[in-house]
Amino acid sequence: MQAANKNFYRSFFAIVIPIAIQNLINSAVGMADTTMLGLVSQTAMASSSLAGQIHFLLNMVYGGLAAGITMLAAQYWGRKNLAAIEHILAIGVKLAVAVGLVFFVGTVFFPQALMRIYTNDPAMIEAGAQYLNTVGWSYLFMGFSHPYLSVMKSIERVKVSTLINSSALLGNIVLNAVFIFGWIPGVPPMGIRGVALATVISRVIELALCLIDGRRVKQLRLRPGLFLLHNKVLWHDFIRYSLPAIGNEFVWGLAYSMYSVIMGRLGEDLVAANSIVSNIRNLASVLGFGVANGAAILLGKTIGVGDMAGAERDAKRLLWLTFAASLLGSAVILGVHPFLASALSLTDQAREYLQLMVWISAVYVVGPTMNTCWICGIFRAGGDSRFGFLCDIIDMWGVFVPLGFLVAFVFQLPPMAVYCILSLDEFAKMPVVYHRYRQKKWLRNITRDVA
Repeated sequence: MQAANKNFYRSFFAIVIPIAIQNLINSAVGMADTTMLGLVSQTAMASSSLAGQIHFLLNMVYGGLAAGITMLAAQYWGRKNLAAIEHILAIGVKLAVAVGLVFFVGTVFFPQALMRIYTNDPAMIEAGAQYLNTVGWSYLFMGFSHPYLSVMKSIERVKVSTLINSSALLGNIVLNAVFIFGWIPGVPPMGIRGVALATVISRVIELALCLIDGRRVKQLRLRPGLFLLHNKVLWHDFIRYSLPAIGNEFVWGLAYSMYSVIMGRLGEDLVAANSIVSNIRNLASVLGFGVANGAAILLGKTIGVGDMAGAERDAKRLLWLTFAASLLGSAVILGVHPFLASALSLTDQAREYLQLMVWISAVYVVGPTMNTCWICGIFRAGGDSRFGFLCDIIDMWGVFVPLGFLVAFVFQLPPMAVYCILSLDEFAKMPVVYHRYRQKKWLRNITRDVA
């Protein structure tokens, strides 16, 4: 038993800590964007937050694809079937490139139309369109690198995946400062467009590092031949398990984006305060989401081997670790916000909103962290991706999105009352999610005997 415990925690730290570090750096990029643009103007910061909702939706779709990759690849990794994993990589690349092209066309050619979805403020529309018109080029590169990094995590090359992604993100932070403020002679200050340009260059760096790393794992490298690979059985399984996960991520992300639509029409002060608190909340969630995302890899491998009792035991441990991480996240939110808020240029009204949002978020962070561990970690480890999709359709689209529009524009409640109501969404679905966990329908081996 002691040996099993040591193996669990050894695997836990080897997988979860790198993922948490990657999440931390990813959040740091968002924090750097907000802080630097906040030094430029409140309008630039608010516009970047709204324009970033398009990138957020893309990440949700890619998150669903990554879930499909992890569900299958982690279990096939338990069986040491690299041939099957290569086909899974090929499927992920084909779908991710197609999605990236759609978002590229939308942001590069129709940026103002996209911004009008989120706000009717002319200044924010113009600034946000500048950002989208440039950042859209990065989506051409993400379609290749994102599936590759997901596969690397699934075969327990998490350190490599983290190193590649983190190197690109750290470069992004440095380039942000260069392009926003023009810190290098000959480079003019670009403001919000500089943030977008820094993102494009960092994604080019990320893809280049993926191509270099692929030489070390020749069977799982990015190459043109991936577009010619086709396995009917794995394609069917990928669609079966990943489509609900993609749908789940997209309906959750789109609903969350609708919250931004609501707040975008309640004034720049609310948008600015929310952009700050969202970044603080992302920073506070890095460890909890790291545990939750690592759960899919850890449990998937255990289920693939056929050790159902071990998977059930490890799931309980992961839930307790996630809960502890969420409490730590609450403390981070309360501790970080005074330093960030004091450094930024905000109106008195925005500062008042920020104070209230921080206290609400300190409680709220527990909900999404725990639900992510259940839905995206434990359930998906066994291929149970449909439940989360249906749960979020009912919870967010059946209840909280329409409720948000009602209380904001029909009942015209104060902005902070609207924000508080929208922050109840994760807690409303938690009892149903827990009941699903107790049913143990997620304990399934979904691998097949494929070449």
